[in-house]
Amino acid sequence: MTEVQSLAEQLINHLKEMGGVVVAFSGGVDSSVVAAAADQTGCDVVAVTAQSPAVAGWQLDWARRVAEQIGIAHQIVSTNESERSDYRRNHADRCFYCKQTLYEFLAPIASQRGATIVSGTNFDDLGDHRPGIMAGTEARVQTPLADLKISKTQVRELAAHFGLENAELPASPCLASRIAYHIEVTPERLKRVEKAEAWLRDRGVSDCRVRLHADELARIEVPRTEFAMVLDWTQNNDLVASFITMGFRYVTLELGGLSSGSQNRGLSEPELVQLSSAESLPSSSSSPTRSSQNVESSLNITKAHS
Repeated sequence: MTEVQSLAEQLINHLKEMGGVVVAFSGGVDSSVVAAAADQTGCDVVAVTAQSPAVAGWQLDWARRVAEQIGIAHQIVSTNESERSDYRRNHADRCFYCKQTLYEFLAPIASQRGATIVSGTNFDDLGDHRPGIMAGTEARVQTPLADLKISKTQVRELAAHFGLENAELPASPCLASRIAYHIEVTPERLKRVEKAEAWLRDRGVSDCRVRLHADELARIEVPRTEFAMVLDWTQNNDLVASFITMGFRYVTLELGGLSSGSQNRGLSEPELVQLSSAESLPSSSSSPTRSSQNVESSLNITKAHS
């Protein structure tokens, strides 16, 4: 038995111990691996995907596609996090309220089925700024990948083992993560970011982020190897004119290249919500954490200049 086969068996057995599960299923590689493993437990399993302005259309398409490939029951629920002021104000704890809303929608589904909610949180996630993990802990959401200390690299190996089409799909957090902290999250801004990233991808960019900053400034992040292609689109003003038509006021290229989580650089230490990799998340037998610690504090966002 190979190492990845052994790991897959451990994951399947761990999920089997939980019984029926509701997978918080984004269609990304992490939750897809959890769904694929859960499908092999023989227990009652359903994957549930959130539909909201913060979820790009292509991500929903991937969720449907991968769920069909696995053969797992799949539901799509419309969530209402954009109606919550704590989410819209976009402080450092925004993700907490987004995930809290998601789990509030998943809870009745899990209760009706007598099932446990599981997420795709992996072991590497525990050392990053992840207020959503705190929301999951409070909602007693289980994290089988993190429980087994499965890293992102191992997740991709498991995805290949299960034959998943999205094994090498680049990570793509929700669209709200593109909006600089303290800039209000609105459906219009989310749609604008989605259109801008689609514009780039349609013209051959392999991966990208369009970050929205103060004064409606767009900061484009692409791999450094694709700078020349993006700059070429500025020669005839095609890119800038298109982005301004979408509603941006200024358009810039991030010379540091594509960097996941770059919006978190401005966060001060008290604002970071991390779980040490040495800490274990609650197991299914643990009681939930009820701490309501507010993870936000004053945050200064440097305004963009033309």
